[in-house]
Amino acid sequence: MRILVVGSGGREHALAHAIARSPLVDEVICAPGSDGMRGVARSVPVDIADLDAIVRIALGSDDATTHADLVVVGPEAPLAAGLADRLTEAGVTVFGPSALAARLESSKSFSKAFMQRHGVPTADYRVFDDASAAEAYVEQRGGPCVVKADGLTAGKGVTMCPDPAAARAAIGEIMRDRRFGSAGGSIVIEDWLRGPEVSYYVASDGERFERLGSVQDFKRALDGDRGENTGGMGAYSPVPFVDAALERKILDRVVRPTLEGMRAEGHPYRGVLYVGLMICDGEPLVIEFNSRFGDPETQALLFRMKSDLVPILLASAQGKLSEGGEPIEFGDPTVCVCVASEGYPRAYPKGVPIERLDEVAALADTVVFHAGTRWADDRWLTNGGRVVAVTARGATIALARERAYVAAQRIAWPGAQFRSDVASKYG
Repeated sequence: MRILVVGSGGREHALAHAIARSPLVDEVICAPGSDGMRGVARSVPVDIADLDAIVRIALGSDDATTHADLVVVGPEAPLAAGLADRLTEAGVTVFGPSALAARLESSKSFSKAFMQRHGVPTADYRVFDDASAAEAYVEQRGGPCVVKADGLTAGKGVTMCPDPAAARAAIGEIMRDRRFGSAGGSIVIEDWLRGPEVSYYVASDGERFERLGSVQDFKRALDGDRGENTGGMGAYSPVPFVDAALERKILDRVVRPTLEGMRAEGHPYRGVLYVGLMICDGEPLVIEFNSRFGDPETQALLFRMKSDLVPILLASAQGKLSEGGEPIEFGDPTVCVCVASEGYPRAYPKGVPIERLDEVAALADTVVFHAGTRWADDRWLTNGGRVVAVTARGATIALARERAYVAAQRIAWPGAQFRSDVASKYG
């Protein structure tokens, strides 16, 4: 098989890395891919917003050597724009939901209303498309709240607001300043939930699903969950407090009604469903859905996986998960630490030389997933906000954490930053 992975970041590198290990796969192609993926995938330059070009690549219309037996869509924006629909119409097998199903992520107001319709537990909320009305509401309600841009913001459009002043500032930045463009045309304001967070993953074929397990990520930029929300500064898997009883609640109260609800509304969900949860007094409440693998959760999750990922992706895409064979097997725990550019998640420099990257990639039980790098003049340079996701595994979370930080501390460039407390609770 030849498999095409759409995307260019650390998540797509992790997907390509896992897919390339499959004996079913002859070649992995990434569009557009990156210099960092060489060795596991062939990159094909393309504008990721050009859906027609991606469909042509998958069909091999311009170059027969790119014809794909399966397409795996990494980022959320092409899914929201209808890439899975376009590929399906062209006769290409694709792992990823339709645009209408992907609204679970691409519109927070749709997602909240959907959960309300189908009895999926989540925080109380209000939706606003007028900044003045939103500002008046947060003043009237008082206390802490969470302000979210309605559309896609690469994980950065959520602000935890301890008081009305912080909420007004967030509303102004999103709706008046339009930091996130059209994604801030409307906002969701919801209750601030308290408790530990966890991300839970399943692969679905529209009717059935396979459990992929739990990950905990670290969204805030700074240690101690301080600073701005980012796309994610680290993750670990599995999450020890997700025991069998809590997993049953997640499946019965969230996953099953969500997939059944999408099917009942005429938009069967095929692909990976990422459920972001807050565990409040032992009960799972949904913070958000993602319609694709998370970043950097994917790096931690897939580096743990011992089973072949490709049959799971293929069966989900073909609607044949009931025909799946062996249960999915996972190995030792993993910890992922993202090393980011100075200034991230705001403005940051590019083109800064990186030291010792290849040396770190050679360490045992450790892999460096490239998120924002490029190769030029015989050296690695920074080319993004989150530059690399250093991921390690060990017999315990503590050992995996130790290995990940040994590696992260060796990578160096001026202004490099990372959180020092990823998975610190366990080591």
